[in-house]
Formats: sequence, C-alpha cells, structure tokens
Amino acid sequence: QVQLVESGGGLVQAGGSLRLSCVASGRTFSSYRMGWFRQAPGKEREFVASISWSAGIVAVVDSVKARFTISRDTAKNTVYLQMNSLKPEDTAVYYCAARDPRKPGITYDYWGQGTQVTVSS
Repeated sequence: QVQLVESGGGLVQAGGSLRLSCVASGRTFSSYRMGWFRQAPGKEREFVASISWSAGIVAVVDSVKARFTISRDTAKNTVYLQMNSLKPEDTAVYYCAARDPRKPGITYDYWGQGTQVTVSS
C-alpha cells in the first residue's frame, strides 16, 4: 500500500521559514517524480515544485522559485520543501504527490493527506 505522509506545516509569521517533509512508502519510487502542490481556500490546487527521485532534476513554479527549494533524501525515502521568506499568500494546504513519468501525461498517481501552512501578516 503506497503512502505519502506529509509533515512540517504550521503557523508562521510573514518572512519566516518552514520545511515540509514527505515520507514515501509502499513501493519503489526510484523511477518516479515527486511533486509538491498547494491549495488555498477557494482556489484550485496548483503545482509548486517537483523532483525526479533518481537524478534529482527539479522544476519549481516561477512564483516561488526564489524562495522555495525542493530536495530529496533517497536513503530516508523523503522529499522536502524548504520554504523561506514566507508570505501570507503562501497560506494553503500543501500536498505531496508521486507520478510515474513513464506513463503518458502528467497525472500524479499518489497523494498525501496534506499539511496546513498558515502565514500571518
């Protein structure tokens, strides 16, 4: 049974930092691409960043590229999202997800339960 378990969310003041973690289990993810998404109240879920598990090739949305960093620790089966200089507009539920890039399209197959990030002004 595949599980993605996020942690690290919380309440932080604007300008602060948080590091989200996503522990993956239940299968071998070496060929997968891991992603972080977020969904703010009343808005659609949006892509934040992704990383290939094996090579560590990253993609980050332009709006957070200067502040957020995605990384992974293959020994710990964990993907991280380091978020610095947080802004109130970063407030959202953040989700970890995994997809098999060998499949056509960009649909993510597995999702975590999400972790709440709230940035106060």
